[in-house]
Amino acid sequence: MKLLSFQPFSLYENGGGNRILRRLYQGKELQVISLAVTGFASKPTTGEIKEIIITAAPATRRWMRWHLRDTIIWLREKVFRFWTINRIRKTAAKIPFDILHVVNHGPFSAALNNDEFLAGKPLWVSFHDHFSTTHGSSADADKLWNRADRRLVISKELGNEYQQLFGNKPYTIITDGVETTELSIPSVAKESPFIIYFAGLLHIEYIKLFKVLADALDLVTKQGLTFKLILRATQRITFLDNRLFEVEYREMSLNNNELNDELNSASILYLPIKFTTPDFYLYSLSTKMIGYLGATGAILYHGPVDSAAYNMLQAANAAVCCNTLNADDLVRSIMELINNKNPISHNAKTLAQEKFNVAVMKERFWQQ
Repeated sequence: MKLLSFQPFSLYENGGGNRILRRLYQGKELQVISLAVTGFASKPTTGEIKEIIITAAPATRRWMRWHLRDTIIWLREKVFRFWTINRIRKTAAKIPFDILHVVNHGPFSAALNNDEFLAGKPLWVSFHDHFSTTHGSSADADKLWNRADRRLVISKELGNEYQQLFGNKPYTIITDGVETTELSIPSVAKESPFIIYFAGLLHIEYIKLFKVLADALDLVTKQGLTFKLILRATQRITFLDNRLFEVEYREMSLNNNELNDELNSASILYLPIKFTTPDFYLYSLSTKMIGYLGATGAILYHGPVDSAAYNMLQAANAAVCCNTLNADDLVRSIMELINNKNPISHNAKTLAQEKFNVAVMKERFWQQ
């Protein structure tokens, strides 16, 4: 059986969707061919899965300022959209496959959703985020939802929302997972400094949350505690300079062993969720959160009180949660986490085993 995986990113770039697919395809790499359409002119890392990359025109580049990027994206999605779709179809027509797996993300996700291309073959569609947050369209999401033989959603919240919007079709929850070997034992050792960990690029919507974190850490440090903030694959943040706590930046890595060791060195796993864009936080589950569940430390959730992530973590008592942009509130949450780290971390491991076992996720995905 050959699976054609069509998505708007390389499998071997850093990101949540990329990580989910790498996990699901692990052990079956020879059965998968990846067709990626991206908007960036860059050469990603290669891996075990054969991958064909189409760069949508015109491409954005790392050096471009936001106003130029916005213009390029508008041209790509409005003026050159059908030109790119034709390239996708011509390339895909040369690839032998038995099942088409599409990630509904971006303006090109429905490019292969037609009778001529599918020729009666099964269509599996993954819905990782609400279409309104991904440069996608309601029309494409509707077509893929109703055409799909299998609908694979990131959360029950997104699945229920799409049932209301597009039709009462059955869905299966498929997301990132945690290996049994990645479940760590909470540390009982006295910690100094307390290591706070965050991985990923810091988008503009998260700046306010990180400023509050920085102010809160300064306040707690004045009480006699010491902290070190480790940022993996995060750009330099000038307002973190000259703080009362140490900051260390580390480059992006896809090495799972290295990243797991790093996670297990942290006392506090910082999980910010932006307060803006309800269609994002109400329905999406962060792959970062799922990776955090298995680690030695405990999760510090910082975000809206009605997000999908908050609902799950709060119900399982698997994190300490702060739902404001007030530094004093975050100080209280940090102190609560330090005083109750072990039981919270234990609860996170239980949640990981019950809801996010990677072997179960893979078996669920590959069932015919």
